[in-house]
Parts: sequence; structure tokens; C-alpha cells
Amino acid sequence: MGPRGRALTGGLHHVEVWVPDLAAAEHAWGWLLAELGWARFQEWPAGRSWKHGGTYLVLEESPALSGRRHDRLAPGLNHLAFHAGPPAAVDRLVAAAPAHGWTLLFPDRHPHAGGPGTYAAYLTDGQGYEVELVADVE
Repeated sequence: MGPRGRALTGGLHHVEVWVPDLAAAEHAWGWLLAELGWARFQEWPAGRSWKHGGTYLVLEESPALSGRRHDRLAPGLNHLAFHAGPPAAVDRLVAAAPAHGWTLLFPDRHPHAGGPGTYAAYLTDGQGYEVELVADVE
């Protein structure tokens, strides 16, 4: 938010992700977003949303879906990247992630899969969506 609580022009307002299985997405994403400080925002039969500051993220199982699995390697969204706090917070999330439906990508290069100057985890859920958890490093 900008001065006096106004939204910043050009800032991200929301992201809507269509999912083939809302219950599975809510299990995985709901846990992760709560761990990252997002608050449950809205709920309706086909969707859920979480809010962080002035931005919200929607998961919706739309009847207009054309497929049943997201392909992060196809044109379109590859991943969402979140600030995750210090490296210890990233490590804690990686350790807990499998119990919530997430799998660590690039385990042979973790936590430096993004390069030697980075500390991050790349996770994928059972529906093919990827998140990057970026540590604050100095």
C-alpha cells in the first residue's frame, strides 16, 4: 500500500488460479499461505481466497476448466514466488511441505537451485502448480 493506505498504481491486486480439485488445492495452498502470513479472505462453493496486505490469491474450481492438470512447463504461468523469511524458515517449510501435498523440486540442487547467490525452495503440488519460497539473505 502506498501513502494514506492507497493502492500503488501497478501493484498486484490479485491472482486467480483455476484448479481441478479445490479440496486438494485448499489442503496444500491453504497450509502454505497461512504459514506465509496470508489470511483467509473469502469462501464460496467453488472457490477460496487468501489475502496478504492489499493483494489476494484465489483458488477456484471453475466449471469452465478445459483440462484437469496444470502444466508449469507449457506457455503460461510457471510459478509464483513468495518471500519466505530467513533461510531457517524456508527449511522449516520444506520439512513440513510433504505432509501438506507439496514435493521438493530440484532436490539435488536445493537450496541453491536458483544459483549460488540464492537460497530458495521450489515446491510443486499434486496438481502441477509450482511455488518458489525465497529466503531473505544478506
